[in-house]
Order: sequence, then structure tokens, then C-alpha cells
Amino acid sequence: MVAIRYVLAASAFLLLGFGLMLIMRWQLANPGAPLPWLAALFGESKMPGGIVLPEFYNQLGAMHGTIMVFLGVVPLAVGGFGNYLVPLQIGAPNVAFPRLNGVAFYLYLLAGSVMVGSFFLPGGAPQSGWTSYPPLANIAPLGQTFWLVGIVLLAVSSLLGAINLITTVVQLRAPGMTMMRLPFFVWAQLVTAFLLLLAFPPLEAAGLMQLMDRLADTSFFMPSGLVVSGEVLDLSGGGSPILWQHLFWFLAHPEVYVLILPALGIVGEIIATNTRRPLWGYRSLVYSVIFLGFMSFLVWAHHMFLTGMGTVLNTFFQTTTMIISIPSVIILTALLFSLWGGSIRFTTPMLFAIAFLPMFGLGGLTGLPLGLAASNIHLHDTYYVIAHFHYVVAPGTLFALFAGIYHWYPKVTGRPMSRHLGLIHFWGSLVCMNGVFLPMFLQGLAGMQRRLYDGGQIYAHTENVVALHGLIGLSAAGLGLFQLPFLINLLISLKGRPSTARNPWRATTLEWQTASPPPPGNFTAIPQIHRQPYEYSLPGRASDFTPQSQPPAAASPGLADSP
Repeated sequence: MVAIRYVLAASAFLLLGFGLMLIMRWQLANPGAPLPWLAALFGESKMPGGIVLPEFYNQLGAMHGTIMVFLGVVPLAVGGFGNYLVPLQIGAPNVAFPRLNGVAFYLYLLAGSVMVGSFFLPGGAPQSGWTSYPPLANIAPLGQTFWLVGIVLLAVSSLLGAINLITTVVQLRAPGMTMMRLPFFVWAQLVTAFLLLLAFPPLEAAGLMQLMDRLADTSFFMPSGLVVSGEVLDLSGGGSPILWQHLFWFLAHPEVYVLILPALGIVGEIIATNTRRPLWGYRSLVYSVIFLGFMSFLVWAHHMFLTGMGTVLNTFFQTTTMIISIPSVIILTALLFSLWGGSIRFTTPMLFAIAFLPMFGLGGLTGLPLGLAASNIHLHDTYYVIAHFHYVVAPGTLFALFAGIYHWYPKVTGRPMSRHLGLIHFWGSLVCMNGVFLPMFLQGLAGMQRRLYDGGQIYAHTENVVALHGLIGLSAAGLGLFQLPFLINLLISLKGRPSTARNPWRATTLEWQTASPPPPGNFTAIPQIHRQPYEYSLPGRASDFTPQSQPPAAASPGLADSP
């Protein structure tokens, strides 16, 4: 139930974050045009006559990033998919610490409520960006304090969840489930849990230090002689705003892989099931995920080339950034090779999984120029960065999450989703996603800066690309409309369609060997594992799939099984 709660809460936050983005896109496409019906919700102080004020635009931007990353995608991918599927896929009756799991969820929900509630405070929500760089964040209105409290709560929640998942995988695997028999999704979740465990404490400490700066007049991040509105601020000074950037990005870059790794795990499961082939290079995939997790702690400062770190540090972080692309390429290549020669079933989840591959590839490749100091100086803080990041997490990670929902919905509910509505959802989302983010590359290459309230209307160097805001806004609205078939599908499939078999995809992993939905304790008896996770289309077998729990004699008496 905790996993389902994560899914519902994270989905609500995702819808909210998407709604904030739509207001921003309206403002960028139609600067100064009113939205009177929204003024009643946010108040005349933020939207007088329905017109978005610049400071409110900053609040929308800061909260959109915060909600989508910290409250939406990660809780859905890790708290939702991880909590539900990892125990099932390793043959465990539950997670290791169910009550701790519940505490982690309620801390996450409290953190989200605190952050979103800041919209209704005097001065509104935080407006210093989702990165909350000081000294701006230190002198921002009260909403920033609520953001920091929320981040600290989220950090504690993530630590509890990570400890729980790691313990579950290490201690509760079914007999015969060796580490190299774990489904790729479990490996992705395990490495993700270690990233959360090791990366969040520095941000938690940084959050507490910024809280001290705001509430106790310390100066961890406040330099001496800071002038605001023509007056020197009365503070002790001596702090370093750059210190915050180091602490923040030490979390935030591994956080990118916290977003990506569960998505790669989901796509791997769906590709193996729908190509009727084992994942190509399973061990290479596992070692690449582990190496990717390790290297993600050594690249954080490529976000900080403009801070003047010097050529030695620049060279180090450029090198590590190029190195981390190697395991990413191995994973993507292995997933593509898994398609080769497969008997592909173009189901709705498979369409989303296939679309994920080029979208994620585009996001990854466009990140390489940002990892080199020379090109980063031109592209830093432009729309190119937004396009690159969103290709990784929107048509990338979100497509993988959609694929996962369509794939495992029959397991959770015992009922299939409508294919027709799924196809409308997929094709509409694919077109609109690219309509939103592809033009941003052109805007960024032209030098258009992000976080501009008017979208760059007053700058001569952006005059040839500023009109693209209109296309992006229409595509964003279309993207919202094409989510309606998905929501309708979720609801009508819950009640209106007949029950399905326990293993409708004819898959091999353990979650499909129990009832749909799973009974309390997941399995009626602890399963015994006899084989690798993806034994599809093997010669001499009675069917084109052999479940992990099927004894050797039942699969094929004359063939030896893998150790």
C-alpha cells in the first residue's frame, strides 16, 4: 500500500508541476497577456488582473523544478515502482522495514505539503530557482525557509527509504536468487538506493546551514560587503556562496542518475519481455550501472565551470564527465542490441520503451558539449541546458515511467489497460514532447538565456528564435490534452474491463508468478529460484519463456540450466 500511496502522491505532484509549467509557457508565449481565472487562485498580489508578475514567474520556475524532480519523478520511480516491484522480483514477502517505509512516505508527503503551501505565504513561494543559490536565496522571502525545511524532510525520507531497499535486497532474496540472477530493474534500484544514501547527507547539511544563515544570522554562504539595493548588508560575512554550489551539485548530479537508473531498469524489463529475447549483455549492463553510480559522485563541478575553479579542476571534471558517458553508451547499446533479431510485440509499454531509447540518447549526446568548459561557457544557463536536461527526464524518464505503468498495471489491479487509448496517449505525447523541447536547442544555440520573464523579447540576438515560444506553448498545451486519454484509461480500466490472467505478457520474472494483484505476503509460498531472469525463446523448451521459479525438469528435462 505504501508503494501505491507513493504513486498517487507523486502523480498529483507531477500534475501540479506540469500545471505551473503551463502558466510559465503562457507568459513566455504571450508576455503580459492576462489569465483572469487564475488570479482568483493565486491572488492579486501575484497576478494582478491575471497578469503574471516577474517575481511570481520566478516562483513558478523554482517550484516547477523542485516539484518535478524532488516530489514527482524520484518518488514515483523509487518510492512507487521500487517499493512495489523489488520485493516481488526477489521473492520477498515485503520490504525489510514496513513501518520505516510508512514513516518515509509521510515525511515525503509532509515535505511536499510544506513546499507547496509556501505559495500562500506572505511573499509567496521560493523564487531563487530549484538550485536555491545564495546569497539570493539567503535574503529571499519566507517561502525559501519553507523550501529548506522541505528539503531537509525529503533528505531524511530518502535516507530511510534507501536503507530499507538496500536491506531488502541484501537480506530478503528468495532461495536461489543470487546477485547475478537479479532482474536488471532490481540492480538499477539497488544502485539508485546507494546514490540516495550517499548523496543526500551533504544537501541535508547544506540545507541546515542555509537555514542557520536565514534564521540565526550565521554566514556560511554570505560573503562580506554584500550590497543590496544600494546598501551594505549588516552581517558578519566571510562565507562562500560557492560552497553551497559544491554541496548542492554533489547531490544534484547523482540525483540525475537517481532519475535515470530506475527508468533504464523499467525499459530493460519491458524490452526483454516484448522481444522474447534475453537482455543482450546482462553482465555488462549490471557492471555499467554500478560504474555509472560510482562515477556520478565525481562529475558534480561540471555545473560550475563559470565559477572560476581554475584549469586543473576544470580538466579533472571534464575528464570524469567524458568517462561517465562510457557506461551510459554501453547500457544504451545493449538495450538497442536486445531489439536486434527479436520477435517484437508492439504493445503500448513497448512503444514507450522503444521511444525512450532515441530520446534518452539525444539527451545524453547533447550533454557532452556541456561537459567541456569551452563550449559550456557559451551554452551555460541557456535554453540549450533546459532542452538537454528535459530530453533526459521528460521524453526519457517519463516515457519509461509511462511504459512501466502500462506494463505493470495488470499486475497491480488484475486488469489490462485499453490499447486504443494507450496508442492515442503515446503518439500524441511523442509528437508534443518533441514540439516542446526540440526548438529549445535552437533558442539555446542562439544564446537565449533561461529564467527571462519576457522570454528574451528585448534582446536583439534572440529576435530570430523568440517566436518559437509560441510553438513550444502550443505543444505544451497539446501535451497536457494528450494526458487525458491516459487518465481516462487508468480510471475506466480499473472498473470497466474484465480481469486478466496473472501473467498476461508471458514474462519470466517472479512478480508474474503470483496472483494479480498479489496476495498479502506477495506469495503463497516462498519461491525457489532456478535460473536467470530472462530465459526467452530457448531451443528445446516447451514454451518461449521459462519463469525463474520453474524447476529444471519442468522446463526441459534434457537441458542443463544456467547456474
